[in-house]
Amino acid sequence: MSQKGILVGAQLASAIHIEDEMEELRNLCLACEIEVIDLIVQKANNINPQTYIRKGKLDEIKILVETQDIDVVVFNDELTPSQIANIQEVIGTSVYDRTYMILEIFKRRAKTKEAVLQVDIASLQYLMPRLIGLRSNLSRQRGGGGNAEHGRGEGETKLELDRRNIADRVALLKNELKELTEERSLQRKRRLKNGIPIVSIVGYTNSGKSTTLNALLNYSSHIRKEVFEKDMLFATLETSSRLIRLDNRHEFILIDTVGFVHKLPHQLIEAFKSTLEEIKESHLILHVIDTSNPHFMDQINTTNMVLHEIGIHDIPMIYVFNKMDCLTGEFFIPPQFEKAIIISATQGTNTDSLINMIEDELYKHEVVVSYLIPYHKGEIISLLNQESSVIEVKYLEKGTLLTTRINPVLRNKLQGYEQKI
Repeated sequence: MSQKGILVGAQLASAIHIEDEMEELRNLCLACEIEVIDLIVQKANNINPQTYIRKGKLDEIKILVETQDIDVVVFNDELTPSQIANIQEVIGTSVYDRTYMILEIFKRRAKTKEAVLQVDIASLQYLMPRLIGLRSNLSRQRGGGGNAEHGRGEGETKLELDRRNIADRVALLKNELKELTEERSLQRKRRLKNGIPIVSIVGYTNSGKSTTLNALLNYSSHIRKEVFEKDMLFATLETSSRLIRLDNRHEFILIDTVGFVHKLPHQLIEAFKSTLEEIKESHLILHVIDTSNPHFMDQINTTNMVLHEIGIHDIPMIYVFNKMDCLTGEFFIPPQFEKAIIISATQGTNTDSLINMIEDELYKHEVVVSYLIPYHKGEIISLLNQESSVIEVKYLEKGTLLTTRINPVLRNKLQGYEQKI
């Protein structure tokens, strides 16, 4: 590990699972190569607006920093610029907060141009108000003579220039991102025009979203191209889409999205909105859950809160309780989840049943219809073969009798050939 750190949290009455948050913060630090030496949690009625925790506890941390040769102290909540400055002044070492750690991991994971732009925008927006804390020494400097501008110090002028440069940089990056967003929007419109249903996979980070996508690819007759998967936080920030084409000619596009986490920084939600917009145009959502986590209900609520924040309310959802292979005892799906299934994506357990559930939802309006198609209307037979699921074919004197499972739109186009079953 390149740095040694201490984790600090405040346990308020509302912080029901502070232990899980601190463990998650530890994993965030490990992902950024920070070795966690100690963990400190202070019970409090509220957050101290000056120093986050009370001064006595801060003095204890200062002693630990000096005796344990600590490089960084990481706080479980997002700190204000003045809190950063005040804490650093007391403990005398670098101060990070939860938001900084999440942004740092996103920086390391971003690979595509779009992801890099989104993370850069979020990081700069986070940095801008914190210049006071990061450059407090400059803000205290006072210039004189010809260097002073309207009585402002050299440091103060430097801060304003930094803020202006960051604002200009954010505007430039947003324009670049807008171009990519428009291109992505055109791709989405083409997909919707093709009439192929879209299924989005959402869930808490490391719940097995990418593994679930790869497991479902096993049922596709289309070219199989797996997405990256690894047991780690935010293994991928890229939105991957794959076509699933089943043997019965049913098909849908499966989209893997970025994972969520407790206290996901609002800057990231804002920056990734263009990517998350994909979810809003889905016909179905697969909400993947790490069933082995004892507090999976909190993770479900966190994910649903983010979905609500980006305006997703009425899209059908299947709750996919994953990682059944990691359970030691029996598991029963909570009764409030009507459309739900328990699977093991790594072992492929119940993934065939998940495919059936997806089909039942996407193609629930299909009906079984028979058509008598004259032999000179071969183009209609081709259309039925391409856009419906043909169950039976008979060759009669007047033409080809096809019994098919068909959607209402195509059925309306072929009313003149419909036969009573």
